[in-house]
Amino acid sequence: MPLMKKGFFLTLVTAFLVVGTSFAQASADANDPILMSIGAKQVKLSEFTYVYKKNNKDTTNNPEAVENYLELFTTFKMKVMEAEELKMDTSGAFRDELAGYRRQVSLQYLTDRKVNDSLLMEAYNRMKEDIRASHVLVLCDENALPKDTAIAYTRVQIIQNLLNGKPATKLIADYEAQLKSKYAITSKSPAGDIAKVNMLVNPLKDLDKKYKGKPAPFDEVAFTASEDKSALTNRGDLGWFTAFSMVYPFETLCYNTPVGKVGGPTRTKFGYHVVYVADRRPAVGKITVTHIMINSRAGAPLQDSLNAKAKADEIYAKAIAGEDFATLAKQFSDDKQSAVKGGEIPKFGLYEMPAPFEKAAFDLKADAEITAPIKTNWGWHIIKRVRKEPFPTFDQAKADIKQRVSRDQRSIQGRASLVARVKADNGFTEYPNTVKDFYPVIDSTYFKGMWKADKAKNLNKTMFTLAGKNYTQQDFALWLEIHQVRGPKRDIPTLVDAGYKLWVEESCVAYEDTQLERKYPDFKNLMQEYRDGMLLFDLMDKKVWSKAVKDTAGLRTFHEQNKGKYMQVERADATVFSCKDEATAKKVRKMLKQKKTTKEIQDELNKDSQLNVTAEHKLYIKGESDIVDRNWKTGTSKNENIDGRVKFVVVDHLEPARPKTLQEARGAVTTDYQNQLDKEWIASLKAKYPVTVNRDVLKMVK
Repeated sequence: MPLMKKGFFLTLVTAFLVVGTSFAQASADANDPILMSIGAKQVKLSEFTYVYKKNNKDTTNNPEAVENYLELFTTFKMKVMEAEELKMDTSGAFRDELAGYRRQVSLQYLTDRKVNDSLLMEAYNRMKEDIRASHVLVLCDENALPKDTAIAYTRVQIIQNLLNGKPATKLIADYEAQLKSKYAITSKSPAGDIAKVNMLVNPLKDLDKKYKGKPAPFDEVAFTASEDKSALTNRGDLGWFTAFSMVYPFETLCYNTPVGKVGGPTRTKFGYHVVYVADRRPAVGKITVTHIMINSRAGAPLQDSLNAKAKADEIYAKAIAGEDFATLAKQFSDDKQSAVKGGEIPKFGLYEMPAPFEKAAFDLKADAEITAPIKTNWGWHIIKRVRKEPFPTFDQAKADIKQRVSRDQRSIQGRASLVARVKADNGFTEYPNTVKDFYPVIDSTYFKGMWKADKAKNLNKTMFTLAGKNYTQQDFALWLEIHQVRGPKRDIPTLVDAGYKLWVEESCVAYEDTQLERKYPDFKNLMQEYRDGMLLFDLMDKKVWSKAVKDTAGLRTFHEQNKGKYMQVERADATVFSCKDEATAKKVRKMLKQKKTTKEIQDELNKDSQLNVTAEHKLYIKGESDIVDRNWKTGTSKNENIDGRVKFVVVDHLEPARPKTLQEARGAVTTDYQNQLDKEWIASLKAKYPVTVNRDVLKMVK
């Protein structure tokens, strides 16, 4: 197991076994007999029965199955005991990794599951519908000063008035005054500063003057006033999208806005948005297509790019003329993984493929319809629709939606609900006026990352209480010191208020985190499983995996003793030529006799069509190519008609079967050597930890 990833190994382990603490409740039963002893450790019947049933749900409880599982269980326990005896669970690295895993697992518990369930259903219902919307963006940083936020909001109000046909003259004048104040504009200001203000204000004045209280077209407002640079080309039109395609607040605004109406503003991390919902439709869902791809990467020589386009056009002409698409894919597609399946690729939905590919595929109106060649960063594609997939049920989609919700901004709602519940359940009381005491003690050093909590040393009041514990101003001062970030100066009251709110939330979540093992037995069990899995991995790495890799002398000896197991099969160094017809094949054969290279042959014969001759050269093994298998000898084979092409094989030479060198077989040899080391180690553990099984108790496993 030299290349096994630790995370994958631990997943296997936690799927295999629940240990010790999983059975505390059952083990308290006085009638729970001792099943076995491993060294000095006793294992009760309930522990083994629980583990066995967990991992053998579909297995009849026959004596052979129980015995086999008992062997696995015993080996696992012995290895964990050995790791504990070596105190591998006390190292700093081990503790840090376990703590990191705990943080990861705890995330699904440190949220309100009821809220999360409602978010899942909301997302599912939204996914059933696609929306086409446009937007106007007014940039506003999340940490903007109040005056900058006010300026941005005034601009949004102007945009709303223009869209709704309301006078905007006064708002524009207010906006201009705010900008001039911000940039300290006077009659003596530099021309560049004055121009900066004019560039922001004059387009709004022009729109207001042009429409004189009549609704301005949304696309014109977006083109003129949006601070999303893409509006200069798309005039604000974002195209079709569905749930999870956009940031959550923006998505919510769009889904809550009726077709033909303007909605907003709403604020996201980008700024303020006003939207226009142009249309809604049932979700396009997923689609399955086949495709033929011709490689044409950016930076390729011009002639190669032209040849690729010409080749794609020729294949397309054949496809629409009625030639079998799957056969064309097998013959010509450079996407070899899909070519063997007639060009079929896994089903996909919106935003899962390159935009040109996605649009072309979903624009196909009927099964079997074919696109003209379209270009992506990969090359040219000819796409044929196979089928539209029915929309999944909630149960079918739930696992995927749950994962996406956990990574999405909407998960904040679950956290907010959890914080509210922790406050309600644990006697939360706060003293809001204590926050204001920090306004005078935060100075410019905070924005340089140099502020110290000592500057608040005279502040000693309790700011809030939770679960009987007082959280003081000194606690908050330390939090502020730790969380300060160098950056532009911000409004201090706003900074302190936001920091206090976040500190309270973090404190509530941190308290709940301390209660997880008590409140959730499944969490406690999972942590125990992972802990033991980590110990097993680290010890296996030390005793078996890394040892086998580092023990080069032992590896060489093992290979020499077993080299008959590691054979290099016979291989053919061959080129398969595929020609459009017998006449072309004849020309290829003639040029081969003239000692021309494959490239020279293709350059000469593909002048009028890139499909005349194709060639693939490699080392083939038996079973990899039918035509090579049929002509497994040196020389040039006879012509064969396959999939409408004339093919033949040139076998340069055959490499005979032979034992692989250690370098060639290192992976397999290392794995087998590790298995041998593991067997020897297990034998030593059995000698060290004698195992005694109560057979009468074992019969009780049902």
